[in-house]
Amino acid sequence: MADTPRMVQCVKLGRELPGLAKPPMPGELGQRIYEHISQEAWEMWQEHSRLLINHYGLNLADPDARQVMRQQMEEFFFSKDAAMPEGWVPEGEGAKGKGAPAPARKK
Repeated sequence: MADTPRMVQCVKLGRELPGLAKPPMPGELGQRIYEHISQEAWEMWQEHSRLLINHYGLNLADPDARQVMRQQMEEFFFSKDAAMPEGWVPEGEGAKGKGAPAPARKK
């Protein structure tokens, strides 16, 4: 029975699924994710977080950028209104085929 994954009622995906092996980070948010988010939803977040980092050009060494990511993570997992970044266009659907709008030109 040691191989049996820990099951959680995943609030992101709305069904019972295997949970994470341990909290993904220290603190209250890490514990909430551990208790209510599945491994599958966590993998979705990892993909989404890369999109956010690239879209906004975040440097996770910057405390402000880490705070933005924590807020985005909480919204992604626990908000019914989770959305893609403002101005984001799926790859291949925009004029340039990128996920971010072209930077404004300096005058």
